[in-house]
Amino acid sequence: MAIPDFNIEEVNKIIRGRRSMFPAQFKENDPVDDSIIEEMLENARWAPSHKLTEPWRFIVYKGDGLKKFANYQADMYRNRAEKNGTPFVEAKYEKFKLAPTKASHIIAILMKRTEGTPIPVMEEIACTAMAVQNMYLTASAHGLAAYWSTGGPTFWQEAREDFGLEGEDMLMGFFYVAKRASDLWPEGKRESLDEKVAWVTE
Repeated sequence: MAIPDFNIEEVNKIIRGRRSMFPAQFKENDPVDDSIIEEMLENARWAPSHKLTEPWRFIVYKGDGLKKFANYQADMYRNRAEKNGTPFVEAKYEKFKLAPTKASHIIAILMKRTEGTPIPVMEEIACTAMAVQNMYLTASAHGLAAYWSTGGPTFWQEAREDFGLEGEDMLMGFFYVAKRASDLWPEGKRESLDEKVAWVTE
């Protein structure tokens, strides 16, 4: 196979231009075409994976599926509060019910371990996160609003069975995708590279 003719300027542009955008910035009732979501998932499939374990799994919610997910997390929040005796906040409950319905699609992100694999859990988490980054970059290239949420049932033990998780499997959050409500693209901010890098030359 010949070396691909990559365009480094475009690569730099999409990586440095990627942004997170949230439900308040979503254009509602104007769904993203499924073909774009499928392209995002296909690009996720090409993330690096040690020993090709490909531990990522995705569940896509759209249409009435968004309401199903919204009700699921809202009801679980209420049930957890009742069971654990923790404060129930009505505004949080309503947010759980409303925020998902503002998206076009929500993609649940799962890390599923291969039985008996010698690959460290950290590596499986890392390559699943790289798969999500590929989705992020693809969404940005299409000018879409997107963000990776680790709220709601992400760390709720009760959700593990519902998502078919066992052992060291993990629910790693939810990727929200929608069209933008505004033509403006958020500014980015990062600290100087000098603050993050040390060079060893001898």
